[in-house]
Amino acid sequence: MQCKAIVVHQIGGPEVLRFEDVEVPEPGLGQARVRHLAIGLNFVDIYFRTGVYPAPSMPYTPGTEGAGVVEAIGPGVSEVRVGDRVAYAGGPLGSYAQARVMPAHFLLKLPDGVDEAHAAAAMLKGLTAEYLIHSTYALKAGETILVHAAAGGVGLILCQWAKHLGATVIGTAGSDEKIRLAAAHGCAHTINYSREDFAARVKEITAGKGVPVVYDAVGQATFMKSLDCLRPRGLMVSYGQASGVVPPFSLNLLSAKGSLYLTRPTLNTYAARREDLEAGARRLFDVLASGAVRCPVKQSFKLAEAAEAHRALGERATTGSSILLP
Repeated sequence: MQCKAIVVHQIGGPEVLRFEDVEVPEPGLGQARVRHLAIGLNFVDIYFRTGVYPAPSMPYTPGTEGAGVVEAIGPGVSEVRVGDRVAYAGGPLGSYAQARVMPAHFLLKLPDGVDEAHAAAAMLKGLTAEYLIHSTYALKAGETILVHAAAGGVGLILCQWAKHLGATVIGTAGSDEKIRLAAAHGCAHTINYSREDFAARVKEITAGKGVPVVYDAVGQATFMKSLDCLRPRGLMVSYGQASGVVPPFSLNLLSAKGSLYLTRPTLNTYAARREDLEAGARRLFDVLASGAVRCPVKQSFKLAEAAEAHRALGERATTGSSILLP
């Protein structure tokens, strides 16, 4: 069968995202065909388009997240059935399409309380927030933490979830509008890092002690000063680089600033085992269904408008979660 999809033939700007006819094969061993109803839009898609992360081949269809209905399954599939409402985050690239075939291992059945649009908006960001606060660092009630890009897709979920767990959240953002959004989604303290020294403010808020963990999706612009926000033996979690790649530095800096820890985690590692993926998804679906974490769709674009969506995302003109509609 044929469908419409975004195809990238060369590395470059948003203009390389071309809306084309593609052939969708029948599902093979362990595979399922999903008809998308909503597709997630994430900054990692820009990393692949611009070559920061190498695409597995050329040409390719971008996208790591989507939600829809299972239309067909191949031999050996036990995870889903035809007609199931499903969502996924991770796995092979290719979600920027009306339909696709992919390994059923990555598909998760949606509970009744979660629709496809919110699932596509929340899966990658929500599963990322889940492993960040449950596995990368086991967040405990009463702790004070720092979250950069608190009004971003992951940030809004992470801040709400951390507050739900009993943490005090310090959130940073680059505009007054984003500061207001962060404050409405779990941040007890907010810092506009475009005009405030966030390291000084964090020390002020924590009475000079610093925080046990910093969650940083901004990268180059915030990384070094984030180290100054940590208490001794604190953990720097660098999980994104929206402002650019963190430049090389001497590991001795970590010892000089208090025997700090540093990690660069990814969802692909934390959700590599099916049981871990399912456990994380259960926790995510529970907080979404209960309302403890809200993940409103702030922007939606037609799939054919993927280039426009990438421009808005790359210029950091979006807040919260965005989706593409096939």
